[in-house]
Amino acid sequence: MYRIFDYNPQLKPFQGDIDYRMHLYLDTKWKLVGDRMSLCDFANAHEHFGIHHVDGGWIYREWAPSAHQLYLTGDFNDWHWLDHPMKRLDNGVWELWLEGDNALWNGCKVKTIVDANMTRTEHIPLYAKRVIQRPYTIEWVAEVVDERITFPWTDQNFKPEDSLYIYEAHIGMAQEDGRVGTYREFADNILPIIKETGYNTIQLMAVMEHPYYGSFGYQVSNFYAASSWFGHPYDLKYLINKAHEMGLRVLLDVVHSHAVKNTTEGINMFDGTTWQFFHDGEKGEHPAWGTKCFNYGKHEVIHFLLSNLKFWLNEYHFDGFRFDGVTSMLYHDHGLGEAFDNDKKYFSTNTNVEAITYLQLANELVHQVKPEAITIAEDMSGMPGMCLPIEEGGIGFNYRLAMGLPDMWIKTIKETKDEFWDIGKMWCEMCLRRPGEGTVGYVESHDQALVGDKTVIFRLADAAMYTDMDRACHNLVIDRAIALHKMIRLFTLAGGGEAYLNFMGNEFGHPEWIDFPREGNGWSFHYCRRQWSLKYNGFLKYEWLSEFDKDMVRVTKANNIFKQRMADLLLLKNPEQTIVFYRNGLVFAFNFSPNKSLSNVLVPVPKKADYTVEFCSDDFKYGGNGLVYHMTYPSKKFDGQHYIELYIPARTAIVLKENKK
Repeated sequence: MYRIFDYNPQLKPFQGDIDYRMHLYLDTKWKLVGDRMSLCDFANAHEHFGIHHVDGGWIYREWAPSAHQLYLTGDFNDWHWLDHPMKRLDNGVWELWLEGDNALWNGCKVKTIVDANMTRTEHIPLYAKRVIQRPYTIEWVAEVVDERITFPWTDQNFKPEDSLYIYEAHIGMAQEDGRVGTYREFADNILPIIKETGYNTIQLMAVMEHPYYGSFGYQVSNFYAASSWFGHPYDLKYLINKAHEMGLRVLLDVVHSHAVKNTTEGINMFDGTTWQFFHDGEKGEHPAWGTKCFNYGKHEVIHFLLSNLKFWLNEYHFDGFRFDGVTSMLYHDHGLGEAFDNDKKYFSTNTNVEAITYLQLANELVHQVKPEAITIAEDMSGMPGMCLPIEEGGIGFNYRLAMGLPDMWIKTIKETKDEFWDIGKMWCEMCLRRPGEGTVGYVESHDQALVGDKTVIFRLADAAMYTDMDRACHNLVIDRAIALHKMIRLFTLAGGGEAYLNFMGNEFGHPEWIDFPREGNGWSFHYCRRQWSLKYNGFLKYEWLSEFDKDMVRVTKANNIFKQRMADLLLLKNPEQTIVFYRNGLVFAFNFSPNKSLSNVLVPVPKKADYTVEFCSDDFKYGGNGLVYHMTYPSKKFDGQHYIELYIPARTAIVLKENKK
């Protein structure tokens, strides 16, 4: 019996389902690689297919089983479509040999012409490494990337920190100007800001090529191309290399859950059929996203996607992946509108076991290629075993996103007055994690920052943010917003997972929502940026939030709080809206009451020790009133239990460090 049942004994009635999943995984893996090779040896489609320079010339290969004829055209033949037909080999593979080192060149623009269904259509090569939009047109073309031009990597000795403090970022909107930012600008201007904040991992969105900028990068067209919206592939390598030099891990937001419908720019109907990569009919259409759904039961699709993961790890030195849309992959109905309120919903005919097999293979491959790599699942369903090792009956991810936490905070702020916040219920939400599985806690991601939604700071402060964030201005609405913003973030980091995530700008309460250029706003970039200057000009309250976040990360990281998987509850006074808990040497005390400060609070502590205030949300440097002294509290013993006696002001969080005697 697999160890998943030790962690989740309530799943024993579903042992047959777990056994079947493991059988399908082992059977699929055997059919793909047998006992002759590893998945790492298998996932080399990008080295065989696509355009490559070889001795004496260039070779181009594609897999297009239903096509009648393929051609390569481009700058090299003055765009004469039919001058260079490809030769059909076995198993639907096509090949073209171009003799001479100069037959193609770096930056040469090309397209693939496909004869299928008695129609001739234009396509981007499936394994294109660079795809660009022609200036002043809507046309996208591929550019040949000469692999002989190599990047001078200097990150051979890079060793990331063990803890995971994730800074989620979008390259294009990371600059302050109203335009699309570049990889180089991000590397030179934004990496130092991230390093300064203390976050040690960057999660990059929208790197895989996408034709519509406003899709936030989630409607991918070309899976092997680094997005040209932000510059050249060489510049992305420069960014990652520089991040590694600064000690920062870089994760790719990988989209294998669906693909854009586009046929000219994307992979859809490359060989004249939808079923080359996707399910046919309604099963291949995502009803909410308007995109195509992969057929994970097809070995050629698995080959394409697994090779894609290996490509990003090896070619660009990414340190792992955040897998987008995992819930959509796991269920035939994509989990839309489903509550997942009992275990039967994880083990039914609605479960896409072929997708589970693909995710198991993907995690096994990633950790074969780079053992220290991190994989994170975006799954709102709470699928059991998501982050357990495959051999234990799991799916093999390192972490899952705690997607219930942002929903909890939004619902609480929107629907409940401060004096009625149920701190016990909030604590239960923080602890609602699968045993033995890594979880990334977060207050808000990019989703809450988009037009149509609101960030936490915006929900708390609303219109007052536009007028009363000057330090010289005193406004009770802003005072409340700043106090709760600090407390909510610390509460979530300290109690909500074994890792933490922040979306860029939220750490200092960025005041603007994100609105990508679109017809409805006149194609404006005004709200598609980050105003870093707000926290640096010395006159605004954003600096207070920034300094608090920086110290919050510094102190919790220095004390390695994630080493203890779950915090120990020390005190819960629900009527007083006060909670105190312990995690790996730190005591976290919160009083969420809007107006009731608590004196002489006896807090039970784990052992005899002195407890020193490390920092407090009410400190002057964070815009507070300085009501908590930075002093040491010696523990006292009563009836066999050690206590410390605290004063916890209203709307205040205090962090104390255990100093063992």
